[in-house]
Amino acid sequence: MTLKDIEKKTGTLSKPSKMPGYGYSTPAEDCKTGSKLAKVENSICSICYARKGRYVFPNVKKALKKRLAAIERDDWVELMTDLIRRKEKKGFFRWHDSGDVQSVKHLKKIVAIANNLPEIKFWLPTREYKFVSDYLAVNDSFPANLTVRLSAFMVDGPPPKAFAERLGLTTSGVVEDDSFTCPSERQGNSCGDCRACWDGSVPNVGYHKH
Repeated sequence: MTLKDIEKKTGTLSKPSKMPGYGYSTPAEDCKTGSKLAKVENSICSICYARKGRYVFPNVKKALKKRLAAIERDDWVELMTDLIRRKEKKGFFRWHDSGDVQSVKHLKKIVAIANNLPEIKFWLPTREYKFVSDYLAVNDSFPANLTVRLSAFMVDGPPPKAFAERLGLTTSGVVEDDSFTCPSERQGNSCGDCRACWDGSVPNVGYHKH
């Protein structure tokens, strides 16, 4: 199957400009928790970058919707494994520069892809704490090459450290004294050679307000 044949079924991979590799984005409006938080003043989702700029262009919105629908395909794991293996040459992949996990079933599929591609490091930031908790209630852990970061809800609010530690996970949120701070602002809005978000040994990554 050619790459074009796969992309007709899965949608194309996204290419976040600051990231070292590819990603897979879905509509921010379809976030289960984020769509509710977007209506809450001072929440991070109320100022979501994926609800403005190029994300609202008709062609981009169409691509986001196509990816969201593709997740329900029975062969999505197989197709995405093949697509990522053939396209991601730098070894780092981000789930959801826009959007979030839709269900425990969706999360299981993301885990399956990570298991299929141990040579690639995956980063999954999420505010869908319950899906993560429900998954871990029947599974011991996530694959070593999948870093799941529980993201804070509020601007200047703390990330869910205690909850994350109980689940053996990492977090992301606002800058804290004991957190690693995203350096992209100091290096042309680019990750550069930093890979902290994909590094499970970094307990918390703080980001600057977009």
